[in-house]
Amino acid sequence: MNLLRMLAGSAVAMASLLPLSALAEPFTVKDVAGRNVTFEKPVERVILGEGRMLYAVAPIEKDDPFSKIVGWRNDLWTTDKDGFNAYVEKFPKGKELPFLGNLTDGTLQTETVVKLDPDVLLLPIGNKAAADEVKLETMLDGIGVKIVYIDFREHILANTEPSLKILGKIFGHEDRAEAVAAYWKRQMARVTDKLGQANPKKPNVFMYRAAGLVECCGTFGPDNFGLMVEWAGGHNLGSDFLPGYTGSINAEQVVASNPDIVVVTGSNWSQTKDARNYVNVGPAAGATLADSRKVLNTLVEAPAFTGSKAVASGNVHAIWHQFYTSPYQFVAVQQMAKWFHPDLFADLDPDATFKEFHEKFLPVAYQPGYWVDAQAGQ
Repeated sequence: MNLLRMLAGSAVAMASLLPLSALAEPFTVKDVAGRNVTFEKPVERVILGEGRMLYAVAPIEKDDPFSKIVGWRNDLWTTDKDGFNAYVEKFPKGKELPFLGNLTDGTLQTETVVKLDPDVLLLPIGNKAAADEVKLETMLDGIGVKIVYIDFREHILANTEPSLKILGKIFGHEDRAEAVAAYWKRQMARVTDKLGQANPKKPNVFMYRAAGLVECCGTFGPDNFGLMVEWAGGHNLGSDFLPGYTGSINAEQVVASNPDIVVVTGSNWSQTKDARNYVNVGPAAGATLADSRKVLNTLVEAPAFTGSKAVASGNVHAIWHQFYTSPYQFVAVQQMAKWFHPDLFADLDPDATFKEFHEKFLPVAYQPGYWVDAQAGQ
């Protein structure tokens, strides 16, 4: 008996000397592609296959969003320079992280992934077809690197909450992921519940996607911003023509649809090749909204929009494009609801909502400037 006690005591003593990772239980996540991915120990090294995943990582890994990130794609820099600057100024490590290429255009080098020795490569679900084509999962699994798919873009109703919870498990903050998801649902309900009770007439809305970055007339189908329009109490005209979440229709179709409201998406695309005449809205854009308004007024002078009910009534607006690939969609829904039904949502303050979200969940300060109207004073 004494020998057994001695052995047991020795085992406990040895266990206390082991790192926590050696004692941790394996865990499994089910990603948005329906794959069960098992990790034998806590995740310590992460690659973001899309840099804008930082929008979702930051509220979950608030103290230092870059603490486990060892590499990321450069799309946050090219599509949201102000957001990129806000994070790397607060966390200089972010600026030193290596940039990776894009899997969908063939610029992602697997050698770079291997060199960075990650535990997991996080990919947007839109990359899965390209990953399957090059057998990336098999290749990386052979060296112990897991692939996990998340999604804040293609199927936002089905995948936003699961994606947050996946990140909560991977980064070891399941409680924070639950809190963010609960906040998302609560803020969305402030619009959808009131619309359900009032059942107002839906205005016809044309979403002009990435104006100045793509030719007229890029728009959204029945998901992403198209679905956000519906949640905000509008009818998304792009859903009448497009089966997927994004695509383009010709100017003649826009003219024939004669939208009641036009909403342009914009961002700081100053680092994007060939970007021109875009509406700069987003973090830190508040100081330049007068210039952004001028660009917006010019954009809707295009033949697709002149003479439309939207332009005639001054119901033309711009909103931050990156709401379309982040778990912040509730802010866009609240602001669009005010545009679509101003009397019904007169007491709703999306700026205050997003400011509160920053204070509760994000490590960077809120800077207004995420939307602008075509005419001052609207």
